[in-house]
Amino acid sequence: MAKVYFTDLRTTPKRNMLDKVVELMDKVRIQSKIRPNDMVAVKLHFGEMGNTAYLRPVFLRCIVKRLKEAGGKPFLTDTNTLYTGSRSDAISHLTTAIHNGFDFSCVECPIIIADGLKGASGIRIPIEGEVLKEVNIARAIAEADALVAVTHFKAHELSGFGGSLKNIGMGCATREGKLVQHSTVAPKINREICKGCRLCLDYCSSGAISVTAKKASINEKKCIGCGECIIVCPFKAIEIDWNESPDIFQKKMMEYALGAIKGKEKRSVFINFVVQVSPACDCYSHSDSPIVRDIGILASDDPVAIDAASCDLVNNEISLPGTAIKHPLGKGEDKWRAIYPAIDWNIQLDHAEKLGLGTRKYSLVKI
Repeated sequence: MAKVYFTDLRTTPKRNMLDKVVELMDKVRIQSKIRPNDMVAVKLHFGEMGNTAYLRPVFLRCIVKRLKEAGGKPFLTDTNTLYTGSRSDAISHLTTAIHNGFDFSCVECPIIIADGLKGASGIRIPIEGEVLKEVNIARAIAEADALVAVTHFKAHELSGFGGSLKNIGMGCATREGKLVQHSTVAPKINREICKGCRLCLDYCSSGAISVTAKKASINEKKCIGCGECIIVCPFKAIEIDWNESPDIFQKKMMEYALGAIKGKEKRSVFINFVVQVSPACDCYSHSDSPIVRDIGILASDDPVAIDAASCDLVNNEISLPGTAIKHPLGKGEDKWRAIYPAIDWNIQLDHAEKLGLGTRKYSLVKI
């Protein structure tokens, strides 16, 4: 049974939230995982331009400070996106990160886009997965000595929820790796609902969508399966058409997570911020209302356990009114399936456990 350390959001004049984050890092014995002069990849999501749900940079500053005190050389990092947005290349990505507050003057460490200028800089890592035998991990993350994944825990349109496992699985992959993972996801358009508003065209990086006679259509040969059009459609006319069993996407993502921490299994730490639990990824240029109240922050050296605990904490809450959850849900009811009924989010946890990434059995230790 893995230990997952948890703190709520209550503070005192002598113990603020930054103090609590440092306490969580000490509970997972960060000092024992960092050797002098280790290069430490602090993997996070810088947030899309216009999104406001991403983590506050001030939290990253206290994490960076603790890593430096442990003797490490931390750098903040993420990888470029498949879709057209403000993080699809390193120049735009760095500009967005700085715009959102992640500059040296605030976080006191460098930012490195891990997969290079255009998302092609990676290292192929052999794994023993059920679906994949090799993954392409962003070079700066693969070459780092240690990994700290700092995650805004939220719902996600393709995996039910997005936690530490998704942060390192999808988030540490090169552009090629993201394509491999998304290749089983193909959107389809309900032409009876489609209004031909053309908004989806702005988000399609591959030029797979066209509009004729006020109806959109998707060229499956051009589609890369990133799924961005599904969320941005204001009329909900675009849906997922799984061209393989729905579990394949999540399994591939977990196998990429396996490759991302290969060689760093004992030198990785995971921190989940279960706050502003939004109904979709921070990849969008907006962030919708949180589906539950702000709960707290968790830390563990087991990515499966911390995500399982985070899921349980969210599902043990009462849903908030006026959100993407249309009908009130009580404690114990599945918040993820309420938003994305077609997605079984348990698949990622079960497969990650099967791969040896960790265990779903955990002990929640409140500090």
